[in-house]
Formats: sequence, C-alpha cells, structure tokens
Amino acid sequence: MGRSLAVMAPQPTETVDTATPPPTTVEETGAIARIREYLEREQPATPCLVIDLQTIRERHAELTAAFPGAKLYYAVKANPAREVVRLLVELGAHFDVASPPEIDLCLAEGARPERISYGNTIKKRADIGYAFERGVRLFTTDSEADLAAIAEMAPGAAVFCRIMLADTGSLTPFGHKFGCAPELATRLLARAPVLGLTAAGVSFHVGSQQLDPRAWDAAIEQAGEITAKLAADGVELSILNIGGGLPGRYSRPAPPLADFAAAINASVAEHFPAPPQLVLEPGRFLVSDAGLLRSEVVLVSRKSTVDEMRWVYLDVGRYNGLAETENEYITYLLSTPGQEESIRDGATGPVYLAGPTCDGDDVLYQRNVYRMPLDLRAGDHVDFLNTGAYTASYSSIAFNGFAPLPTFCR
Repeated sequence: MGRSLAVMAPQPTETVDTATPPPTTVEETGAIARIREYLEREQPATPCLVIDLQTIRERHAELTAAFPGAKLYYAVKANPAREVVRLLVELGAHFDVASPPEIDLCLAEGARPERISYGNTIKKRADIGYAFERGVRLFTTDSEADLAAIAEMAPGAAVFCRIMLADTGSLTPFGHKFGCAPELATRLLARAPVLGLTAAGVSFHVGSQQLDPRAWDAAIEQAGEITAKLAADGVELSILNIGGGLPGRYSRPAPPLADFAAAINASVAEHFPAPPQLVLEPGRFLVSDAGLLRSEVVLVSRKSTVDEMRWVYLDVGRYNGLAETENEYITYLLSTPGQEESIRDGATGPVYLAGPTCDGDDVLYQRNVYRMPLDLRAGDHVDFLNTGAYTASYSSIAFNGFAPLPTFCR
C-alpha cells in the first residue's frame, strides 16, 4: 500500500461559506506514484500529460475478464498517443476510428485493417474510399445517403447501423447528432444486402461517463427487437455493438466495473435468445486513470480588496487540454505536490480556476469551487488526476500561440 494522498474535490458554489470539509484522500499507488516518480526525475516543462502504460494494461485485462468473448474496439479519439495505440495492438485490441488519420495511425502502429472499424457516421465519400483502399471493411452508418456511399466506395463491406437513444443520464450525452430511429435502422439493415453489403448488427452509445449500469438495457432491448424482426425477414445480424460509456474515476464516484458487466451481460442474455458477438468501444475507461496532467500556477489574484475568492490562473486551460471542463460536467481530482499538509490541516480557501488564454470562456471551474492551499503561489504545480482521456486529443493547434498539450508515456 502507498501513502494516503490528500486531494481536492469540488464543492457546489452555494456551500463554499460552510465549514471546510474534510479532505478527500486517495492512495498514492499505481499510476499516481509511477507518474510522480517520472515527473520528479525528468522535470518536463508544463503543462504536460504523462500516461502510465501499465495502468492501461490493467484496465484492458479487467475489461477482458468482465466481458469474456467480447471484442474490444478502443476508441482512438480518447487518447491517440502512438505508444497507447501500440500497446493496445500488442494486447490484441481492435480499434474504433473516426477519420483517415486515425486509420493511418493504427496501421502505422501495427494494427491489422480487419481489426479497424470506421465508427463515424459522418464521413466523406472520399474518406470511405480511402478506408476501403487501406483494408478497412467495417463501417457504421445511420442514414440512407451514407449507406449508399458505403455501398459505392466500399463494395462488399460490413455495416453496423447506429440507433438514436433517449437521454440516458450520462454526464456528457450525445444528443441527437448520431443515430437514427429503430424503424429506420431496421430498413437500412434490410437494405444493406440488396446493395451488396453485409448487415453486421446494431450499434449505439449511451453517452460518455455513464454512471448508471442499467443505462444500456433499453438500447439492448431495442437492438434485440431489430435483430429478431430482421431474422424473420431472412437477414441475420451476428453482432451487437454496445459502444462506450464506461466511466473513468473523477470526483463523483462511479460504480465498479463488475456492476456494469453484470447488468449488461444480463440484459444481453434476456433480449438475445441466440448470443450475439458482443462489441464494446471503450475509450475513457481504458485510459483515463492512466493519466496525470501537471500544470503550473501562473497567477493568484483577487478581484477586489474585500473579495474572499481567489482566482487561480494556470498554464493549462480549455484550449490546451481541459476541454471537458466545459459546463463543468467533468470535475477532476486535484493535487498540489508538496502542499498535502496544508490540505490535511484545512489551511485552504475557495478559488475559481481559469486557463491562460485571452478568451473569457477559458474558465475551468466557477460553479464547482475547489478549496486550495492558502499559500498557493505562482510557480507551484497543480496536478489534475485521471486525465488520460479527452485531454491532449482535444487540444487546439495554437490558440493564442499556446501549444497543444504534450504527452509523455512511461
């Protein structure tokens, strides 16, 4: 066991005047300890993201054990670091990609094209053709126009049809951008063989950072109904793609993986008399816990002489790594290395956290207020824990001249 590490979790704004809450603690073991050791040794410039590859190995093993026989298609968008992709190739993973560059990345790191699924339902005809030329034979669709384009540019390929879901209560829902109504999905999958394509199965996504293990049930039931209807018409679907959504570990506790696996496996058994080939598209679950984002305090200030709230400005913000703080749906656990005693002793005060750019929207947390050490100064480090997913991959190219978030894998 490692030592207990005092970390900072947010409070809603309306509670900041109440007594200082006891500190949140995590064990400084595994990824945190290994990454802290790396940072101490290498002293990289900030901001930077460090990924612990061993943690990804562990998460992959957990998923494989929880869903025996399932195929795991890593959602490359979560973290496209070459070392991450290369490791998952070695572990036998498949890959869910959204663009030709992601296809090229996976192939360059050793993935076989038959293990790649072009999961984006919004794609140019030329991109479909490029994927087909590179050997990709599995695509996701949700519209008549896209299905026709796949038939033309990727003859003989297999297709999933993505169904649109009602609000499932995830922290970051997809809305109505992706998927189609079950009735249309049934028609598209029936049409696929007529166009020379293989109807592979139904796919869906219950939203990112899903905390309810029961959220998959309604979609699995719909997929089972579509599968049964098509089977009665002579179209056999062999695959059920339940997408991603398995959560990472942030300030709001998530149920254990075993709870999700039990609920999902039971639902599949209930709604599919003949067991389908199960496909998952994990992203956040595989890589979030593997990352630590180190930042530096640029400025600590107050807006007036009587203002008790401090503003803490960091060298990382929404545009160079912390895009998921938008709307404050994702609230990370924070740590200030070397100042754990201040946190334990309650020598902290409420702050607003903001990034370095000249955009007024580059505010990380204002509704959710963190209590940070009273002696926090410019030059101190602030670590964002469990930031391996959707950080570096969301960085802008150079807004205000700030470079994208560099990633180091160890």
